[in-house]
Amino acid sequence: KRQYGGRGMTLGEITGVFPANIVIVGGGIVGTKAARTAAGMGAHVVVLEKNLERIGALKNDLGARYANIEIMESTGETLSNFTRDADVLIGAVLVKGAAAPKIVTREMIANMKKGAVVVDIAIDQGGCTEFSHATTHSDPIFYSENGVIFYCVANMPGQAPLQSTYALTNATLPYILKLANESIEALRKDPGFACGLNTYEGHVAYKQVAEDLNLLDNYKEF
Repeated sequence: KRQYGGRGMTLGEITGVFPANIVIVGGGIVGTKAARTAAGMGAHVVVLEKNLERIGALKNDLGARYANIEIMESTGETLSNFTRDADVLIGAVLVKGAAAPKIVTREMIANMKKGAVVVDIAIDQGGCTEFSHATTHSDPIFYSENGVIFYCVANMPGQAPLQSTYALTNATLPYILKLANESIEALRKDPGFACGLNTYEGHVAYKQVAEDLNLLDNYKEF
């Protein structure tokens, strides 16, 4: 919004007016959903993804359905080029169990347009830009030196607490019941469930967590 220093643009399509440029870094579940939403509103969308297999899947899905979505390989060059023209940059980078990589540099932010918006969805894992720091629902934004607006609210689903609670409960309840009925044996029987184990018998059981916390000497595979 203009009153917050934004560019005075909408994601919605307006006849005869050039669309907003939305750049999404990361083509996972969150990035894909963001791309569908923005494209459905009429924005021009670029999805930058590192995994080549995932790029192919995105082209078959999003690329085949939406003429206003481009899917590109995420490199230093493409990040630099597309962030420069972005009206909204959405950071949707995820490394399971580990801190998010800082792939959007301060130099890239410095080259963005004044009033552009960065939404760092990876902030719960530290954020994927070098400029990001966590904000709150009551004080959600801050600004870079060149007037780029950052929205880095930790626990973004908390904006819709009723629906997000139902979604989380639906996803976790089956595992909670397994754990209650079978104790640790539930994890031994289900490798997928075991992947969610962080600590066990005084050791860190997830290698990437141990690496991020400098506790590899206390790492033990479950």
